[in-house]
Amino acid sequence: MLLGKNEIKTAAVISCGVIGAGWAARLLWHGIDVIAYDKFPQAQAGLNEVIANSEPALKRIYDVPPAKRGKLRFTTDLEDAVREADYIQESSPEVMEIKVPLLTEIDRLAKPNAIIGSSTSGLLPTELQAEMQHPERFIVAHPFNPVYLLPLVEICGGKKTGDEAKQVAKEFYESIGMKPLLCRVEIDGFIADRLLESLWREGVWMVNDNVATTGELDDAIRYGAGLRWALMGTNLTYFLAGGKNGMRHFMEQFGPALKLPWCHMEAPELTEELIDKFVDQTAEQADGKTLRELETLRDNCLVSIMEALAQYDFAAGQVLKADREGQQKRIGG
Repeated sequence: MLLGKNEIKTAAVISCGVIGAGWAARLLWHGIDVIAYDKFPQAQAGLNEVIANSEPALKRIYDVPPAKRGKLRFTTDLEDAVREADYIQESSPEVMEIKVPLLTEIDRLAKPNAIIGSSTSGLLPTELQAEMQHPERFIVAHPFNPVYLLPLVEICGGKKTGDEAKQVAKEFYESIGMKPLLCRVEIDGFIADRLLESLWREGVWMVNDNVATTGELDDAIRYGAGLRWALMGTNLTYFLAGGKNGMRHFMEQFGPALKLPWCHMEAPELTEELIDKFVDQTAEQADGKTLRELETLRDNCLVSIMEALAQYDFAAGQVLKADREGQQKRIGG
């Protein structure tokens, strides 16, 4: 039997890049001890930097004194990282030849009642668990950057994943302030990335064809539909657009447009010229700000949006409000 959500006290974070470090920050602020592993010793500096950079944003939404946060330890020894972990989150590069041997070794070294999750954004869990001795406790748990703030995590099981693992993982992620989205079908890219990829692919075409710059594409989202998406996503927004007759009227009025040649379903060839456009135009958007400055700006904006939503107990704000209440119960506030 796998450990339940309340029995998970220590988590192993495997690979300390942007995603792994984000997981570490979220877990620590929810009272979970973290053993962070990376085979490169220099990764520890980046890990500590991300955790420190996340603190101002997290302080704005959580009232958790340092004594109530989890403890962090870094190691370059995989066995040391996973042997006592109650939960393991792998976030290594998106390369099958890297992930499969690593996950198989984690499975061999971990205690039998620990769940193993992978942060992969598109690799199929059936393929990732193929060589495991205990594949029934493996799931895909795909988060979104910054992991310590965004609540969505997609949970997808492979052919050998047990229902217990998916249920325990769902409950655990809820306990650390996340919104689990259970994938009904094992599919390349899961749900969210398939939507994002479609939007980005069309954007690549428009830059390629000199229809718009990368900045103009982003403005088209962040000043319009993106604000609505934060509240209602696409379909509920269109439901409202249909007026009193809801989605039926919307589909009758706008459905025929799906036959119009408004978008491309295949991406253009990524020539050096096209790649240069993206590099130059996104650098222009950054306007000289450093990575950390942009991360801080992003974090402050996200916190403000989620706090505003929390006032109405709606969408991501509803998750945040419930998580804050859970935090206060946990720390005795």
